[in-house]
Amino acid sequence: MILVRAELADLPRLLKFRTDTAVWLSSLGTDQWAKPFPADHMMASIRAGEVYLLKEHQAADAAATITLDRDADERLWTADERAESALYVHKLTVDRKYAGAGLGPRLLNWAGDQAARQGVTWLRLDAWTTNTQLQAYYLGQGFRHVRTSTEPTVVSGWAAQRRAQRAEHGFDEGALAAVVPRDGT
Repeated sequence: MILVRAELADLPRLLKFRTDTAVWLSSLGTDQWAKPFPADHMMASIRAGEVYLLKEHQAADAAATITLDRDADERLWTADERAESALYVHKLTVDRKYAGAGLGPRLLNWAGDQAARQGVTWLRLDAWTTNTQLQAYYLGQGFRHVRTSTEPTVVSGWAAQRRAQRAEHGFDEGALAAVVPRDGT
């Protein structure tokens, strides 16, 4: 499988990942991603080069997506934590056709590998506050729960991190230029 950077033309597919996953999550009894995601927010991440698609080959439909950036939500992370070097995983989504194929853990390993290559200390993420299955999944992937936000406007307030480390992921990154964080460091 190959990783490619998302382009603006991929926006409809990225939004479909969200809506398809929201339907599946609803069938599991959670309201995660029930509200439509702002397309302009996703477009900004695409323009910044932070959104990646996983495909079987260049011309194939995307099997999964991940956003890897330096966007530390100040409602989740303290000022001291935001001052630490970290990359943040957002919008990790696997198409249901690929459920159980191990793509999620491999994408997390890829993200951790990218962070380590950049000399970053932490790989961080947040999860839907009420989605205990997702939280358990991330704990099983080596993340440590840091805190859960009690701010009423934060729906994805379960914050977790693991040390960035080099890892095997098995993806062909040949289609990617060096992953460059948005702030240029």
